[in-house]
Amino acid sequence: MMKTINILYIGGHFEILETVIRLINANENWNGVGVMKDEEAKEVFRNKNFSIVLLGSGIQEESEVELCDFFKKQNPNIVIVQHYGGGSGLLKSEILLALENNKN
Repeated sequence: MMKTINILYIGGHFEILETVIRLINANENWNGVGVMKDEEAKEVFRNKNFSIVLLGSGIQEESEVELCDFFKKQNPNIVIVQHYGGGSGLLKSEILLALENNKN
């Protein structure tokens, strides 16, 4: 049995966030958590072991820089992926590629 991969999605658009989380959770080995606020993202990240962080649309550039810095300090091995949409096929490909690239 594969272990569950926890994926954090941060985005500024609620409808997109809902869709991305639904698509992530459609894979039985993935557990998606979606947030819209920086502080919420940090809090969730501190309390769960995430393998991937997806940065969606609607995040301010300065927030993105600060969040990436925070995530890397908390977990130097975290994989951070820019995800600006493009459908479920692209999302799945981005996650699979991130997982493949993170194998040591």
